[in-house]
Amino acid sequence: MIVRVPDIGSEGLSVTEAAALGPVYRDPTWRLDGVRLHLERDGIDVFVTGEIRAAVSQVCGRCLEPSPVEVTAAIDVRLVPRPATADTVELAPDDLDVDFYKKDEIDVGALIETETALALPMKPLCREGCLGLCPVCGGNRNLVQCTCQQRPPDPRLAVLKDLATRLPR
Repeated sequence: MIVRVPDIGSEGLSVTEAAALGPVYRDPTWRLDGVRLHLERDGIDVFVTGEIRAAVSQVCGRCLEPSPVEVTAAIDVRLVPRPATADTVELAPDDLDVDFYKKDEIDVGALIETETALALPMKPLCREGCLGLCPVCGGNRNLVQCTCQQRPPDPRLAVLKDLATRLPR
């Protein structure tokens, strides 16, 4: 959904229907379950606040099995016009909630996709007690009771074993 900045009235613009946005995500396994956004103009800046809920399929960080993740992300973004120069723009620490729009148009779908991706867990797990993969045979320990013997550590790395205790603090 493309919103033209001049079309945002003084009362703002609310987006509450996920179906009205059409396909938002490039990955067809991702699904937008709910959206509640409010766009408000302040001169040429646009403030977007609200919340999105989505169902996203990720791969477990331990066993590599696909697992669904429910994502709820609060959105609080200030959109400013993209500078006309081709130079890079340096952002200050206060500008971390700033994004850009160009040609007086805001792509709400791209904003939702970005905010969903930022809300994903860094190391997703299929469940809290996931046992992961066996380091010897590679079997999924959640599905197979592995009887592999643990390999001894590589002797070439023995010098690094107590490195942390030898470092000055």
